[in-house]
Amino acid sequence: MASSSSSSSSITPKIEYEVFLSFCGVDTRKKITSHLYEAFCQKKIKTFIDDNLIRGEEISPSLLTAIEHSKISVIIFSKGYPASRWCLKELEEIVKCKNKYDQIVIPVFYEVDPSNVRNQMGDFGIAFGELEKRFMDDLEMLQRWRTALRDAANLSGFDSKNYRNEASLVNNIVDEILRRLDYDSSIIHTKNLVGLDSSIEEIENLLCTKGVCKVGIWGIRGIGKTTLATVVFNKIFGQFEVSYFIENIREELEKSGGLNDMSQKLSHALLGDIHPNIW
Repeated sequence: MASSSSSSSSITPKIEYEVFLSFCGVDTRKKITSHLYEAFCQKKIKTFIDDNLIRGEEISPSLLTAIEHSKISVIIFSKGYPASRWCLKELEEIVKCKNKYDQIVIPVFYEVDPSNVRNQMGDFGIAFGELEKRFMDDLEMLQRWRTALRDAANLSGFDSKNYRNEASLVNNIVDEILRRLDYDSSIIHTKNLVGLDSSIEEIENLLCTKGVCKVGIWGIRGIGKTTLATVVFNKIFGQFEVSYFIENIREELEKSGGLNDMSQKLSHALLGDIHPNIW
């Protein structure tokens, strides 16, 4: 018996980015967007951000591809967002990927009211109205943008007015992204690991035990120690400010200049360029 296919049955494109950031550069590039991008980098969340300062009328095919190959799209709605044809084309593609591939979409309402985004009212509506004047000859396109704005604004997201400061807003967005990614990665990393569930749970319990700051995994070669450590690391690293994973310490030591060189790499990975000569 034949059955009708749903939108989620479409073959999902290969994921290249964990997050795609959609934003109006004039409004937010030096504010929440830069802070959010830096926070994502600190948490090792692979993020696509368009760093072109000058945008033309037509969105580039590579940008559309980046949206399609992202796991999560974060849309930062600001007062100037609907004044940009580029932003609205991004939004249209994001909503399309949500409907077609079940892409996760998280709206952030930055100094704009969600209802104004949904209904194109207030300052947000004024900006959209200016764009309408330029494209009155393409009513179908304008309607697609209105629908995309309504659909995206109806999703659960973050409203800046509900947070005491921008830092708190950024932290909450990052925590939500990590929660979504952690849930997904825990499924991906454990679905084929027969017999390791109890070991993963045991290590996580040990790490939650008061006074425990190190856990060693001991056993003969080939029984899955590295796999076990990798899964546990991927599940918990988002809970820490910084993290670093070395899969084969012996091989890394042989390739590098010894312990001193390894300690330099480790400190650089954890501290960045703050203390480049720490030993």
